[in-house]
Amino acid sequence: MQTESEFQEAYKKGVPKTKYWEYTYEDSLNLIARLPELAAFIYRRVYRGGELVSRASDLDYGANFAHMLGFTDPQMHELFRLYLTIHSDHEGGNVSAHTVRVVGSALSDPYLSFAAGMNGLAGPLHGLANQEVLRWIHEVVKEIGTHVTTEQLKDYVWKTLKSGKVVPGYGHAVLRKTDPRYICQREFALKHLPNDPLFQLVSKLYEVVPPILLETGKVKNPWPNVDAHSGVLLQYFGLTEANYFTVLFGVSRAMGVLSQLIWDRALGLPIERPKSVTTAWIEDYAQKKLAGN
Repeated sequence: MQTESEFQEAYKKGVPKTKYWEYTYEDSLNLIARLPELAAFIYRRVYRGGELVSRASDLDYGANFAHMLGFTDPQMHELFRLYLTIHSDHEGGNVSAHTVRVVGSALSDPYLSFAAGMNGLAGPLHGLANQEVLRWIHEVVKEIGTHVTTEQLKDYVWKTLKSGKVVPGYGHAVLRKTDPRYICQREFALKHLPNDPLFQLVSKLYEVVPPILLETGKVKNPWPNVDAHSGVLLQYFGLTEANYFTVLFGVSRAMGVLSQLIWDRALGLPIERPKSVTTAWIEDYAQKKLAGN
């Protein structure tokens, strides 16, 4: 879609810098509007034999996306509204948001900038986190079942930690309390699927994991983040293809990161140029670390 970039065309024609934000805005709106249809095309082609579902003009953004994927349940439509909202933005320091902005600072248009951000989102420590959570939960079920006691779950969590692994879905680089986005999903689940075995397991993990992580003395934030819940909800309503979850994340994240990119151009922010260091600085830093300073 980058070939249709209005920013690129305007830049070629010498548009004043004070107008950059206007063309960034137009590109961003076009990209956000087209993403659900593009993402649905990918899903239907990869997982549903290529039979496409046309958009419905009477549905909103989230519901229409779910509809084009092939889901007709109104509760799934409601989940997509929630999912797209809570995944849209989360401060500018995360990998995908910062990548969009740093690439955009070179005056790459929103299509190029967003594509770069999605490559960052594909990393296991960022956009693949909810898949890792769902995979780990299935491992729990496979080993000890769904109807487990608190003690059984504690033993499994300790086993995970002692093996050198982490409990996926817990902890956050910025937050120091339960992620509000986790709470939103929990409230949705309590309303629509309170008896689902996997949701009940997620709820029990919420009780068990934080005290254990605090007990280790190594974790500043033992609370669940947004990824601890989303995979279970999507799977419950039939979206079982975990490799597609990051695509959903990307469609949602577009709204936040492109909004930031518009502001960057409106404020006239300069190209980002991270500070470099010398080999001597690295050697000095390493020596200090080895000395315990």
